[in-house]
Amino acid sequence: MPQTIRTTPARVLRGFLLAAVALIGTAVSILHAQQPAVPDWAIPGSDTHQQVAPPPDFHRPSRIFNTPIGIFDGQADVGAALVPGRASFDAATGRYTIDSAGYNIWYTRDEFRYLWKRMSGDVSLAADISYPDPSGYGDRKAVLVIRQSLDDDAKEAIVALHGLGMIHLAVRPERDVRIKDTEYRIGGRGRPGGASPDSLVTVMARRIGIEKRGDAFALFVSLEGEPMHQFGPPITLHLDEPFYVGIGFCSHLPVTSDTAVLSNVVLENAAGRVR
Repeated sequence: MPQTIRTTPARVLRGFLLAAVALIGTAVSILHAQQPAVPDWAIPGSDTHQQVAPPPDFHRPSRIFNTPIGIFDGQADVGAALVPGRASFDAATGRYTIDSAGYNIWYTRDEFRYLWKRMSGDVSLAADISYPDPSGYGDRKAVLVIRQSLDDDAKEAIVALHGLGMIHLAVRPERDVRIKDTEYRIGGRGRPGGASPDSLVTVMARRIGIEKRGDAFALFVSLEGEPMHQFGPPITLHLDEPFYVGIGFCSHLPVTSDTAVLSNVVLENAAGRVR
């Protein structure tokens, strides 16, 4: 006589749980298999790892989207970071929210999400900058960039506010040439947040700007809401017309996206209008 096997609710539940665990394990395995490989040179610097420049002649074609966003003509994942970026614009508040991974905006090539407009002549560009996640990587950069093309190694002038507060004015004078810059780290004593009145507390700029006047590019800053004023000397760079002008962000992490918010954006086709 055939033996009857009784199936209890507990046994059914156990079977479902085992099947679910197996499916989750399979999904995780697939996810790991699909995770983009991060080259050693793209891993951020740490106590145990030194970040170095990309190998000579290493480039990725940028992903370009010709859909307007706010005052900009389009967007691009310059350098095609391993995790695609995205951006949105809130017309009611004038806020641009940019999500991007990317190993860096530095060395001989860049990886960042870029909102761009093609322009000629003199330019004034400025924006308030904030980072919603205070724990992001310290060298992440929100940037205002004027560049020759959307290629990852384009000639360009950059002003940036880093996650830990450093401000820089940088230039790549020719294609596939390493960037050089002037850096500003600003702090004060007796300010809120210090362990004592003698502690040096970082001052995070509220607003940064870039001005193109002919071949001269200058950095403008408002630290605490005062009128924008020039920081340091300009750099010199010649760009053929038309060129690209816009805002962007890079998490400084090859496969981890972060977020920057740029608001109160001013973009004028003239010098002397940074405000």
